[in-house]
Amino acid sequence: MKPEPTSLADLLRHAVERFPAAPALLSDERNFSYRDLCAAAQRVAAASGQNQAAQHSGSALDLALGAYAHSFENRSFWPVHRSTEQNTPLLHPEVALIISTSGSEGQPRAAQLSNAQLSSAAKAANLHLDLKSGDVWLNCLPLYHIGGQSILWRCALAGATVVLHEGFEPDAIARDFARHAITHISLVPAMLARLLDAGIAPPPSLRCAMIGGAALSLPLYQRGVAAGWPLRPSYGMSETGAQIATWQPDDGPWHEGLVGRVMPGHEIAIAADGRIRLRGPQLMLGYVDGSGLDADGWFTTGDLGRLDAEGRLTVLGRADDMLISGGKNVHPLEVESCLAACPGVIDVAVTGRPDPVWGDLVVALVVGHVDIEELLAHAREHLHSAALPRRVLRLDRLPRNATGKLERTTLRQLAREAEA
Repeated sequence: MKPEPTSLADLLRHAVERFPAAPALLSDERNFSYRDLCAAAQRVAAASGQNQAAQHSGSALDLALGAYAHSFENRSFWPVHRSTEQNTPLLHPEVALIISTSGSEGQPRAAQLSNAQLSSAAKAANLHLDLKSGDVWLNCLPLYHIGGQSILWRCALAGATVVLHEGFEPDAIARDFARHAITHISLVPAMLARLLDAGIAPPPSLRCAMIGGAALSLPLYQRGVAAGWPLRPSYGMSETGAQIATWQPDDGPWHEGLVGRVMPGHEIAIAADGRIRLRGPQLMLGYVDGSGLDADGWFTTGDLGRLDAEGRLTVLGRADDMLISGGKNVHPLEVESCLAACPGVIDVAVTGRPDPVWGDLVVALVVGHVDIEELLAHAREHLHSAALPRRVLRLDRLPRNATGKLERTTLRQLAREAEA
C-alpha cells in the first residue's frame, strides 16, 4: 500500500495519477492540467537553486507555482505581500508553510505549519464542504494569507480545479461565473457586500460560499441568502491552517457569530477570560519566535466565544477590542451589528476614544447616506445606554486589510484625529 500523501507535492503527484488531463489551475496568465501543473512546478523548483527558505512575493500565479515548487524541493515556503519582505529567521525543521497573520491589531506574527497540519486541514475541509473531483473553486483571496493558500491544498487533494484571480474584482468574478461551473468560493464579508451591491448573482453550480476573515452581520447574511448565495460562515486563522469551524444548515438557524462545531479530532474550550482555546491536528507548530502553543498543545486565541450545549461555537469578537464605557463592557461587534441593520448604512465600524467621563467613549464610523439622527434613534431602540455611540463620523470607506478585516488601530487614530 502506498503511503498516504501529505505534502502539497505528494497531493499533486497523486492527482496526476488519477486525473492527468483534468483542469488543475486556471488563470488569465496560463491554464494548467494536473500533468502540466506538476511539470511546471518541477521546472520552477529546478530553476530556483535555493537551499533554504526565503520570503517570496509576486503575482497570484507566481505564489501558486512557488507553493508547489517549494513542496517538490521539500523546502519551507513563506509567501508575503511585496511590501513586507524581511530577513528569514530560523524555522522549525518540519515547517512546510509560513504564513504571516493579518496584523489587524498590531504587528503581524508568522505561523509555522507542517505538511501534516496542512493536509489534515485540507481533508477536514473537503469532507465538511463536499469538495470532490470535477469541482471548481474560485480563489480571489491573497495567496500570502492562509485563506488563499489553503485552497491550493484542498483542490490538489480532491482533484478539483482552482480558478485563480489576481485579487478581488467583481467584474472578473461575474465573468468567471459565466465561463466556468464554479462550485465553491471563499469571500470576506466586504467582498460579499460588493458583489451584492453590483447585482452579481451566484451561478446555479455554486454549492458553497465560505465567509470568513471578519465578522458577518445579520443584515448582510440575510441579503446574501435572499439573493441565493449558499453562505457558510466560518472561523479559522493562520494558526489553524485556515478553516477550523464552519456553520452548516444542520447546525440550526444562523445568528451572528455562529460558526458551528470545530472540525473532527479537535478540542475546544473557553478560558476563564472568555477566550477561545483550541487543540488538535491542524494547530500550527508555533510562531517563528518559538511562542504560540502551551506545554499541553493548546492555543489560546485572541477571540472571545461561547459554546452551547451541542458544542456549537459562537465567536463574540476580539478580546482586545473590548471597550469599557460607563463602567460596562461594550464590544464593538455588538454596536456594529445593531447599526448595520439601520437603512442607509453601507458599512460601519465602532471604536473607542479615551474620555474622562465614559472611560471609552463609543465612536461610530459610518459609510452610507443614513441620516445621523435616524441612526442614533435606531441605536437607542436596540442598545443599552453604555453602548450608544456618543460620536458619529462619516467616511467614504473603512480601513480594511487585504482579507477584509477592519484595521482597528487605524480606526482609533481616525477617531482621535476627528476629535482634535
